[in-house]
Amino acid sequence: MKKIYIAILTVALGACSGELDIKPQQALDESVAMSSDANIKKALLGAYDGLSGYNANLLPSPSFGSLWGGDLFMYSELLAADGEISWVGTFNQPREVFGKRMLTNNVYIRNNWTGAYYTINICNNILESIDNVLAEDQDRVRGEALFIRGVAYFELVRFFAQPYSAGATSTNPGVPLVLEATKDITEESLVARATVDQVYQQVISDLTTAESLLPETNGVFAAKYAAAAVLSRVYLGMADYANARDAANRVIESEIYELTATFAEAFNNSENSTEDIMAMQTNAQDGNNNMQLYWSVPDFGGRDGDVEITDKHLNLYENGDERLDMFYEGNGAIRSGKWKNQFTVLPCIRLAEMYLTRAEANFRLGTVIGDLPLNDINLIRDRVNLLDLLPGQLTLAAILKERKLELAHEGSAIHDLKRLKGSADGFAYNANAMVFPIPIREINANKNLKQNPGYGE
Repeated sequence: MKKIYIAILTVALGACSGELDIKPQQALDESVAMSSDANIKKALLGAYDGLSGYNANLLPSPSFGSLWGGDLFMYSELLAADGEISWVGTFNQPREVFGKRMLTNNVYIRNNWTGAYYTINICNNILESIDNVLAEDQDRVRGEALFIRGVAYFELVRFFAQPYSAGATSTNPGVPLVLEATKDITEESLVARATVDQVYQQVISDLTTAESLLPETNGVFAAKYAAAAVLSRVYLGMADYANARDAANRVIESEIYELTATFAEAFNNSENSTEDIMAMQTNAQDGNNNMQLYWSVPDFGGRDGDVEITDKHLNLYENGDERLDMFYEGNGAIRSGKWKNQFTVLPCIRLAEMYLTRAEANFRLGTVIGDLPLNDINLIRDRVNLLDLLPGQLTLAAILKERKLELAHEGSAIHDLKRLKGSADGFAYNANAMVFPIPIREINANKNLKQNPGYGE
């Protein structure tokens, strides 16, 4: 099956004249007709492939782990580093993210934009052809396509727009919403940016519908509670604590997932652990885990150890916290053992996060949905050999610290920083430098696409 070409618009540099040659890469090859159940299901696998790492032979790409293949998790940690981690790698474009000095021609950033829209268009094609899927599979296939599209838009708006916490969500520009399959480039293809709120509402719509359609279990693919788990993230970012709590609670009370016996058992697995609500599959033949690639060292199949952990982070842990045991020395620096071994699945959403979200939301609201916040926090602490907190010791600060340490270096750092209106490396949560630039090739190709402040036009 040929690829379905999807980027919003791309700009290729003319090899001879040096002039900009604007070339659309959305056109759907007519030979890839979405007219059969088999072809549509193959396209769905292609959407998962797009979610785990963009390549598609469309563009030269130094980084095939875009989106949930690891890159966006790494960028979240680099943007929020604040002296707790350091980028020491030789690749300059991740260094731009770490230093908050991103250029509009950053290829890594471009690949996440392009990969997201590539994946979104596959989903749009599937959704428009859903009647060609076997009747008994239509709900599942539609649910998976909506899940993937919702995730892609959620990640786009979180990185390429001001955070929801900055306010003005009805006027701040988000990203273009393209909800129909693009087969030919016309004036209608030059879509302007929707508002932040419009994008969030579309994400909620996609994920809510996906949750209603998906089965409770679906192998390694998206299932009902994966949609609920991402919804809990969406609502938490919006400070909609009741909906964040309820979505997290639905995951927990499904009893499909359970915390691994030890913290270490949640990582470096060749297949999903009992705790993985959603994970990207990686093996020697397929899949991407750029967290392992950049965070590990050559002894374990990584690069040279591009990301180092500093004492400022290590000093946050209590004595005896078994999460400290996950750090190790490699290539002369401290590394995160969460991403140590090659060809292991990449956890994207773990059950522990749902307990932490439910605890925080219940605490903020003074409610007890599912369980007491104290019990949820102590469940997380018990697993890493820490003493239980007593009722008088539970504060919002204690809950947020537990979240920070439990989810450290898994891609939540910048999003928690922004929703809590924090700062990192001297940059406020809503600073222009904390928002990705729209790739210059997209600006050049789409006259209706406006650049983010601080990056020129």
